[in-house]
Order: sequence, then structure tokens, then C-alpha cells
Amino acid sequence: MTAHLERSGSAATTSGTTAPPSGCPARSGARPLSGPGFQTDPARMYADMRREHGAVAPVLLEGGVPAWLVLGYRELRQLTSDPALFTRDSSGWNAWDRIPDDWPLLPMIGRGDTAVVYTEGEVHRKRSLTINNALEAVDPYELRDQAEKFADLLVDAFCERGEADLVAEYAVLLPALVIARIFGFPDTMGLKLLRSLHEVVDGSRKALAGQKALRAGMRELLAAKREVPGPDVASRMIGSSDPSRDEEIIQDLMVLFGAGHQSTADWIGNTLRLMLTDERFALSLSGGRHSVARAMNEVLWEDTPTQNIAGRWATRDTVLGEQRIRAGDLLLLGFAAANADPEVRPDRRVSTEGNSAFLSFGHGSHRCPYPAQEIAEVIARTGVEVLLDRLPDLRLAVSAKALVWRPSPWMRGLSALPVEFTPAPGGVR
Repeated sequence: MTAHLERSGSAATTSGTTAPPSGCPARSGARPLSGPGFQTDPARMYADMRREHGAVAPVLLEGGVPAWLVLGYRELRQLTSDPALFTRDSSGWNAWDRIPDDWPLLPMIGRGDTAVVYTEGEVHRKRSLTINNALEAVDPYELRDQAEKFADLLVDAFCERGEADLVAEYAVLLPALVIARIFGFPDTMGLKLLRSLHEVVDGSRKALAGQKALRAGMRELLAAKREVPGPDVASRMIGSSDPSRDEEIIQDLMVLFGAGHQSTADWIGNTLRLMLTDERFALSLSGGRHSVARAMNEVLWEDTPTQNIAGRWATRDTVLGEQRIRAGDLLLLGFAAANADPEVRPDRRVSTEGNSAFLSFGHGSHRCPYPAQEIAEVIARTGVEVLLDRLPDLRLAVSAKALVWRPSPWMRGLSALPVEFTPAPGGVR
């Protein structure tokens, strides 16, 4: 992949694919990493890619930019275990000179970005330690208490109607409110940041503006916490550091908020969908905490919120999954495909209960920090449990086949989850 885009006016900014130069993966049947297939049945898309190309498949990003999607479980672990060969530093991408300044996926790639996810070695270790220490100090009991209170407030807003959209009115709001609180934001700020985050995650034309708004919000937070520290993540991230490090902390907070919110929101929504559509869980909607945990674990295997992320860059020519990878090539981490790899899961009908070997939180030095994973699990599980406790006869308002997934190759989540239930009084807890 020595070159990625043919220059043709502003063709690089369109959604159509351009004719790639010789040597690009597109010459060997690359698929666009977009389209209705990723919305309706991404598992089939990944299976088709695996049949055609094996464990590593050529794909095309927005504007016809070629990349590799790592589908294999073992190959993905290999990729994330060898930072010397597959770096997280995007500066070595061999397509930067062909990427326009308004490319909507720039927030997902990180040109000139100094966030912790783009660092390596000792710098990464130190930054990660700061993040882990700040997140580990979050009291799990206080966290659950906050999640319960916000969940009850959200349920109060629609419980008397007898109907609701559990995505727009619940799943996407709860993590934003809780994460904003533990970061140190005023409660009203969480929902404002949420709008900007959606623009970044969806990779829309407003992605860069959304990224700018997120950065401004984090900058305001740090300025406030330097003046009046509190018992929150932002204050602990600052610690005794010099203000010269604020830009690094701002970028790390943006990463934590973005990754933490959207994946947790979709974890809640996908778990509720499973419990409302699968008869294995339907019998225990009015009780059975074990069923909630089981459904959440199954979602991480079958409908993991984070489907694909960018990425790694090859530091030299190599071979991965029998594909020739050239120095500077971009490789995308296909978590959803790897979780379904027939080499490690030959029979998808076998229960995943008690099995946490999924790659949904990543792998290697850049995996999701364990404290962040625990925070997400507390928020998601509390959200599902509170909702089912408050509205025990919850049921879908449409057929399961009528549910629509968002058209994103990056995140797996529903556009809406309409439900009905017996109207219940608010403010009863």
C-alpha cells in the first residue's frame, strides 16, 4: 500500500472510491468499510471477507483510502502485542500527503494528536499510569449510587407514559451523565458534550467541529479544576503537574470520555435488545440478576459495541495473515470479527457464559484500562437493572426485525429501541 488516493480535484473528500494505484489492497478486491451491510448484518460481511481474503482483509475507508482490517483472533493479538512492528504512532502512515484537511475520519486517526492512545514506550507507560490512578480512585459504591440516581431520574421522565425509546431517552444519556459527574463536570455539561461526541463517532462532516467542541469543554474543565480541585478524575489527572501538560491531559480526557460513553451506551442498548428479543432472557425480566450479567457478557461476544477501531501502522514491510503488509500501511482492529473467528469459536452455538476471552476491550498495552472497564460495567449493569426493576413488564413496541442499527462500521448500536410497558408513577425510589 504505497499510495492511497488518486488526486482528482476534491475527489478525496467524496464518499465514492477513487481508482487506487497499483499495489494498493483495493487491487485485490477491497470492500468499502461502509454501506448497508454493516448496518443490517456485519457478521455476514466479516464472514464473507474472511472467506475471500483470510484473517486480514483489504478495505476502503471514506474517500477510497485503503487499509487492512484484521479479522483473525490470533492475528489481532499478534498485532497488538508487537508495538515495535505495529505502532500506534500515526505519523508514519504512508498516506498522509494524500489525506485532505477536512477528511471526516481524521478524529479517528489522530494526525498530530498527542493523546495517550497515540504514544508508545515509556511515554505511554507514564501517561497510562496517571490515567489508571485517576480512574482507580473512583469509589465503586459511590459510582453505583450515582448511576442508580441518574437512572431513576431518566426513568421518571418517561415511566408515566407507558412508552419510550430506550436508546434516545435512556441508554445514551445515562453514561454521559455519570461520566461527566465523575470527571468533575456540572451535570448539565454531560449532555452538551454528548452532542459533539456523536458527531465524532458517526464520522460525519461535522466530526471535526465536534472534536473542537469536545476539546473546548475539556479545556474549560481543566481551567476550573486548577483553580478549585475536587474529588474527581480531572483533578486527579492534574495532580501536581505543571500547566504545560494541560494539552496532554485535555486530549486524554477526550479519549476517556469518548470511548467510555459511546461503548457503554451501546452496551446498555444491545443488552436490553437481547433481553427483550431472546426467550432465554425473557422469562427472567422481572428478576434474576444472573441473567443481566449473562446477557451483558453475550453482547460482548456477539454484538460488541466497539466493532472496529483505527489502528496500527506497520513500521516495516512484513506479512500478517498471509497478506503482504508494507511499511506505513494502516491496519484496523476488527474486534467483532475476531470474536467470531471460527479458528477459536468453531461452534457459535456454544454458550459464552463465564467466558471473558473476548477482545471487546482490546489487547496489549493499549487495551482499555481495567479501571475504565470496571466503571463501564458498573454503569451498564446498574442501568439495565434499574430499568427492569422499575418497569418489569417491559416489551418491544415493534417486531425485533423492525429494529434498525446505526450505519456505522466502528460502533454497533441501535438507532432506536421503542418499548411499551404498564405506566408507573415516577419518583417512587
